[in-house]
Amino acid sequence: MLLYFFITCLSLLFFKSFPVKSLPLPPWVFEVQLLFSSKIKSLVSIGFLSKTHSARSMSMSIGVGSRTTSIAKHDDEINTEQQMCVLDLPELVLECILERLPAKSLFRMRGVCTSLRERCVSDHLWEKHMKKKWGRVIGPAAYREWQWQSMANQKQSPNQNQLAKPQKAAGKGLMRILSLSLSWPLSWIRSSSDHDEFIKSRRRTCFPSHQHENSIMSWYLALETGRFWFPAQVYNRENGHVGFVLSCYDAELSYDPRTDTFQARYPPHGRRAVAVENCVPWERLRAPPVDTSPHDLHISDCLNDLRPGDHIEIQWRRNKEFPYGWWYGVVGHLESCDGNATYCLCHNSDNVVLEFNQYARGSRWRCTTISRKNHREEGDEADGFYGGIRKLCTKEEISVWKCLWPTQVLE
Repeated sequence: MLLYFFITCLSLLFFKSFPVKSLPLPPWVFEVQLLFSSKIKSLVSIGFLSKTHSARSMSMSIGVGSRTTSIAKHDDEINTEQQMCVLDLPELVLECILERLPAKSLFRMRGVCTSLRERCVSDHLWEKHMKKKWGRVIGPAAYREWQWQSMANQKQSPNQNQLAKPQKAAGKGLMRILSLSLSWPLSWIRSSSDHDEFIKSRRRTCFPSHQHENSIMSWYLALETGRFWFPAQVYNRENGHVGFVLSCYDAELSYDPRTDTFQARYPPHGRRAVAVENCVPWERLRAPPVDTSPHDLHISDCLNDLRPGDHIEIQWRRNKEFPYGWWYGVVGHLESCDGNATYCLCHNSDNVVLEFNQYARGSRWRCTTISRKNHREEGDEADGFYGGIRKLCTKEEISVWKCLWPTQVLE
């Protein structure tokens, strides 16, 4: 419609510019000319205004955008300055924070990044947690057992890697065949392999690697989860059986985190099978005070220092097929001494009287006499065999035995 109107107007202008004298133009031509010229002017003015408005709006938008961009950049700079990474802290401050973390938080912190993983597995950070929770029940024998198990695991890990290599090679060969035989892109295989790599990286982050198997952190976790059976000693074994009151025997123990107790396995006694005891509390456990096998005689180095009233532990076993247990007793007076401390000369005698006051007077287990100079395993099949002696020098050791004292006198 607009094109038709435009052509009509042009034709009228043509006729006006080149009029034919013989044919005069009708009067409506001039009206159409005026209308066309006014329309052209209005269109031109509108176009100019629109261009001006668009230019102004563009300049305003550019100004506002640049101002917004500058404000956003300024805000980002402020936020960047306000945000601080943990690794940006001074070395001493970061070390103090890690030292104050509990064991669970310290283990979780190692999964944040690679730098913190190396820091959080440091032995000096885990020594405190190990001593605080496990120091009372862990001794040199348990450490040697852990070292042996760690070495065994390290020897097995290369064999596992060698077994895994053929599987990886077969997987690579299959991928080559598929890539050569299929014309379409194998995006699904690539995505699944990327997912596997992601899972492996998460596992490496969340679990101790082979290079940290000898670390104190790995030892702590093995104890905490009950995976590691460690040697220790149990007071009043087999739930306080009357035949083991005020004694302490070697056993293998495993921690149960659900009940916060231990399971104990006692070595076989002669023909007797392995005895198992559950729910052993912390109060009945200790680390072996001396690094002596329960089947070996302890070398006594305190015999010349023993005086009446001293608290001692002595090895005793029922027969030579049984392992030794440690039994609590005190040093008594000789029969020739009236017990007066002013005139007592028992410490100068070659014989030492050991009393076990948990037994009634007249009981064959009440007391025994050993040689101070030529002490070795003494006894017989009827009364058992007495072995090495160790003197109790700390109040803590003595108080543990007193807390275990029976409520009734034993026969």
